[in-house]
Amino acid sequence: MKKQLVICGGGSSAHTLIPLLKDSGFDVSIFTSKPEKWQKTIELQYQDPDGNVLETFSGPLKKASDNAAEIIPDADYIVFCMPVHKYRVGLHEIAPYINKTKNVFVGTVYGQGGWNWMVDEIKKEYSLDNIVTIAFGLIPWIARIIDYGHIGVTYGCKATNYAACSPKSYFKQLDEELLENICNKWFGKGEVEQSDNFLSLTLSVDNQIIHTSRCFGLYKVYGQTWKRREDVPMFYRDYDDVSAQLLADLDADYSKIREEIIKRYPQKDYKYMLDYLALERFSYKSHNTDVKESFVTSKTLVAIGTPVIQNAEGLWEVDRNHRFFLDDIYYGNCIAKWLAEKMDIETPTIDAILHWAQIVRNEKFIDENNKLILDSDDLKAPFKIGIPCEYGFTTIDDIVD
Repeated sequence: MKKQLVICGGGSSAHTLIPLLKDSGFDVSIFTSKPEKWQKTIELQYQDPDGNVLETFSGPLKKASDNAAEIIPDADYIVFCMPVHKYRVGLHEIAPYINKTKNVFVGTVYGQGGWNWMVDEIKKEYSLDNIVTIAFGLIPWIARIIDYGHIGVTYGCKATNYAACSPKSYFKQLDEELLENICNKWFGKGEVEQSDNFLSLTLSVDNQIIHTSRCFGLYKVYGQTWKRREDVPMFYRDYDDVSAQLLADLDADYSKIREEIIKRYPQKDYKYMLDYLALERFSYKSHNTDVKESFVTSKTLVAIGTPVIQNAEGLWEVDRNHRFFLDDIYYGNCIAKWLAEKMDIETPTIDAILHWAQIVRNEKFIDENNKLILDSDDLKAPFKIGIPCEYGFTTIDDIVD
C-alpha cells in the first residue's frame, strides 16, 4: 500500500518534486490555493545550462485541493514548497487535520528561518507529539516553472545536501523512503547527509545572505529608483563589486555568530554550520573563490531579474513585499541580529541592511543604537517575524538543539 505525501504550496519545487516521486512508493497530492490550475500529470524538463532538454520526467498527481480537511488527514509525509514567511501560517492551517494515530513526517525543502521552532509550536498547541520534523539545508534542485500546475524545469540537483531530522533516529527511514528518490535516483548525485541539528540550517542557508546583500547593493549603486524598466539591472547577470563586498561583509557578521555558538557549545556537532563559500564548496563541489564571477557567468541564473514594481510616480523600485524582504529580512537577518544581541556581537552589515530595509518598508524595527525594537507595532502582525522570542525563547540556550 502506497504512503500518502502531501505537498503544501505550488512553488517551483512542487513542480519538480511530483515528477521525481514517480514509482517511489508515494501517492502525491498538493494542498494549494489554486487547485483548479493543477493537471493530473506533472511534467519536468531536465535541461542543461543552455536550455537543451536532456530528459523529461512525468508523474501523476492524485489530488489537488484547497481544503486541508480533505487532504491532510491521510498524509504520512507533508512537505512545504512555499516562501519561508508563509511557513507558520501554513502549519497552523493544516495542524488541526494532521493524523495523530501514526507518525507523520512534516518537513520543508528549505530550512531557513527556524523550521523546527515553527513545527514545535504546532506540536505543543495541537498535541502532535507524533510529528517527525525534517528540513533540507538547501533546496535540492535549481528549479523553475514553465507552465504553472503542469510543467517545471530543473537544471539538476546539488552535488551534496544536508538535512536535519527530529527525532534523529528517523533519518534512515526518511532517507530510504524520500531523500534517495528525489535526487540520487535520477541524477546520480545529491546524496543527503544528516545534520545533527536544525540551528546549522537556520544560520547557514544562503538566500538570507545572497538576496539582502544584493538588494542593498543595488540601492548603494543606483539609488532607490530607475526611470525605465529596461534600466533595472539583472539580479545576477549584472552583479557588481559593491554587492559582492556586501555579501562578504554580511557573511562575516553571520560567521561571528556561528563561531561564538560553536565556541559556547563544544559538545555539539556543528560541522554543517558553514560560511557562504564553504557551503558552495560542499553543495556544488565548487572551488570558486570569486562570488561576483560565479554569479555573472552562471548560465542557470542569467535570466533572473531584479524584483521591481512601478510606484505612483511611474518610477521602478525594488518590490518591498517580495520574499527577498519577507523571507530574508524577517526570517533571516532579524533572527541573526537577535542571536547577535544575546551574545553581545557587533554586526555592522546586518545593522546597515536592517536600517535600509525599514526605510524601504516604511517601518521601524531597529533603533538608532542598532537594537531590535521587539515591541514595535510594525512587527505585531501574526507570524510576520521569526525571531526566537516569538516562540517564547529568551536565551541562546533555549534555541540550541
